[in-house]
Parts: sequence; C-alpha cells; structure tokens
Amino acid sequence: MEQPRTRPPQARPRRTAPLPPQAQGGQDGAAPSGESATVYRAARGGPPTPGRRPLRFPNPRLTGRGSGLFCIAAMLVFGFLDRLLFAGSPAVYGVLFLLVSGLTAVWVRGADLVTAPVVVPIAFAVGIVPISEGTGGFGPQVMGLATTLAMNAIWLYGGTLITGVLVTVRKVRLMARRAAVRRAGGRKPSGGKASPSSSQAPGPRRRTA
Repeated sequence: MEQPRTRPPQARPRRTAPLPPQAQGGQDGAAPSGESATVYRAARGGPPTPGRRPLRFPNPRLTGRGSGLFCIAAMLVFGFLDRLLFAGSPAVYGVLFLLVSGLTAVWVRGADLVTAPVVVPIAFAVGIVPISEGTGGFGPQVMGLATTLAMNAIWLYGGTLITGVLVTVRKVRLMARRAAVRRAGGRKPSGGKASPSSSQAPGPRRRTA
C-alpha cells in the first residue's frame, strides 16, 4: 500500500514587533518628539541653543534726580558735538532733544513721573548754550541764548509735549494696574468649604428639672 505523502507545513510570515514612535517618525519624515527631537535637529544642521537669550533693549529705572542729570548731561554733550561736527545746527540739536525727551519719559520710575516734564525744558536750555549765537561778555551771551531759544522754541515745545504724553500714558497704566490689583485682592474666595462649627446644626436642648 502506498503511504500518503505528507507535505511540510508552509512557513508562516514572521511578525515583527512594532517600531517605537521615534523610529516611525524618522521613517515618515516627521520630526520626532522628546529626546529624539534634539538628535533630529542636530542631524538637520540646527543645533539647539538653550543658553541664548533674546535681545532686550535697556530699560533702566531712574529716580527724579537721576533722570534730570541724565537729560541735562546728554543735551550738554550733544550741544558740544553739534557745535564741533555740524557747526551748531539747530535742527540736529532739536532732533536729538526729541530723542532724549522720549528716553527720559520712558526711563524715569513710576514714583517720579512728574519730574520728567520739568527737567526736559531745563536740559534744553542748558544744552543749547554751546550753539548759541552770543559772543563777548555776559550780556551778549544772555541775549544770544534768549534769541536762540526763541528761534528754536518749536523743538522745546515738541520735546516737552512728547514727554508729557508718555508720562501721562504711563501714569494711566500704572493707576489701572493698581486698581486691578486692588480689585483682585478684595474678592472673596469662591467655592470654599464651610467651617465645621457653622455647618453643624445646634442640637435639641435638654429640659432641666
């Protein structure tokens, strides 16, 4: 008798374990997350820069005296530079005065905002001395200074106006911030649990003989 031939079992396809999400993200071309994101950025030529900080402009807080000294000293230096480099041009001095006025109004601290519009005109008068047209003794110098101030009063008014507007805006924002903090502090916490003493109802009174 012929014995039936037995066929060998067909080889079944092997099941492979699923790839981790890091490997799947690398195969699909998507950027991986987590620790592999650093390797992915490094492979693409963009190394991470954790120590780099964004560029920030200087924002000092000057007192009233400090803002006055800054404004007067800056305008006096600009006056001498204007005389040496631009032959005492009033337009150059006026533009620099507008810049210094804005910086003075921004850099003065909140408690001394009222001093900024006061020191700005004084700084303008002090800094314009080097470019005044007066020559000779004290009298001609005073007359030349008064003439230069009268002819360039528009720059004085413009710088003082800029300072006043900036100071007013800062004052309004400061008052609004203080009012918001005061309102937030005056609110009662909601959703709090009642105290045990108030939640318990008083028990029945016992009769005494």
